[in-house]
Amino acid sequence: MNKKDIWKSYRFPILLVLGILIGSGFGLVAGEKAAIVKPLGDIFLNLMFTIVVPMVMVSISSAVGSMVNMKRLGSILVNLIVVFIGTGAVAAVLVLFAVNIFPPAASTSIAMGASEVGEATAVGDMIVGALTVSDFPELLSRQNMLPLIIFSVMFGFCVSACGGDESPVGKMLTNLNNVIMKMVNLIMKFAPIGLGAYFANLVGEFGPSLIGDYGRSMILYYPLCLIYVVIFFPLYSYMAGGKEGVRRMLKFVPTPALTAFATQSSMAALPVNLDACDKMGVPKDIREIVLPMGATMHMDGSVLSSIVKIAFLFGVFHQPFTGVGTYAMSIVVAILSAFVLSGAPGGGLVGEMLIVGLFGFPPEAFPLIATLGFLFDPAATCLNSSGDAIASMMVARMVEGKEWINDRLTGNNKEFVEKSDITA
Repeated sequence: MNKKDIWKSYRFPILLVLGILIGSGFGLVAGEKAAIVKPLGDIFLNLMFTIVVPMVMVSISSAVGSMVNMKRLGSILVNLIVVFIGTGAVAAVLVLFAVNIFPPAASTSIAMGASEVGEATAVGDMIVGALTVSDFPELLSRQNMLPLIIFSVMFGFCVSACGGDESPVGKMLTNLNNVIMKMVNLIMKFAPIGLGAYFANLVGEFGPSLIGDYGRSMILYYPLCLIYVVIFFPLYSYMAGGKEGVRRMLKFVPTPALTAFATQSSMAALPVNLDACDKMGVPKDIREIVLPMGATMHMDGSVLSSIVKIAFLFGVFHQPFTGVGTYAMSIVVAILSAFVLSGAPGGGLVGEMLIVGLFGFPPEAFPLIATLGFLFDPAATCLNSSGDAIASMMVARMVEGKEWINDRLTGNNKEFVEKSDITA
């Protein structure tokens, strides 16, 4: 590739990186004064969050509603669960191995402060609250994405049963989906400025916390994320589409990954992720089901961070982090925490309260891992979001067979058309 081709392929990720680097530099120099540019970041984030709820509802309803073959929908959902659980288990094994070699709280000298933490939510109530809401208007909130997804799947199924995409409602959903994606393209033109401003504020506010007693956990977690990206992302992509799968992953995943890293929200990166998977050739029905569900259920980065935080608390309170029971409980709690992490930047506070409650740590443990949560959030969300794109490729491989990516590359599948970059 010559310079022109490289710029054409990677210009938007390059602009995002430049925006983040400039914002980070400004945050380091200005410190807390960097908050002056925070409104620019908030505007961009609000625009992304505003479009997320209608986009999820319309895209899933349209994808399911256009399906004549309900057997295909079942195949997508079954393989989606297999991929999510499989990659989550790999992440859990990797981090458990890492925290035993490099304990995150070794030699720490943190002064414990008093803090009030409410009672942990009962598991049954948490499951009901995670899957359903009590009134329709509550669906129209990014805080209730899983109930919205369930409702959208049911609505799409009923649309399919009443005529599918040839029915008046089906045609309306298809057209509305196209309109929403056009809006996403418009919003993303503001991304380099918005993400740069948002990141400037984050660095200005949390920069001093990157050293000291939390430094060891940072030294463990961020390289661990890098190892996961360098080893397992190419492996998963190769399993999904061979060398071509790896090439497309390297070309199209950086944009949603950088968006998620800067905004610290898989939901904010969801519109960009849908566009990236479209360009990678993932079938429309697969990407519009896997990605929204992945934004709430597929949390490899959050599994990594949750287990590091649990191991950190065990070390702080001088408890041995050993035994099959402890490891199994850590994995279960990490997955539960990942479910409540979805939707909002820095939204792990409920998950961290869950960790404190289920492991029986005293209330003063909460501010310790809450601080770690803010420091881990950018990398965790980056892994979560980019992992969703790769998971959609794996589901496409399992649903459509090993030739899916070659069919789309050569144009044998009518749905795939090579597109220009999102900012074109």
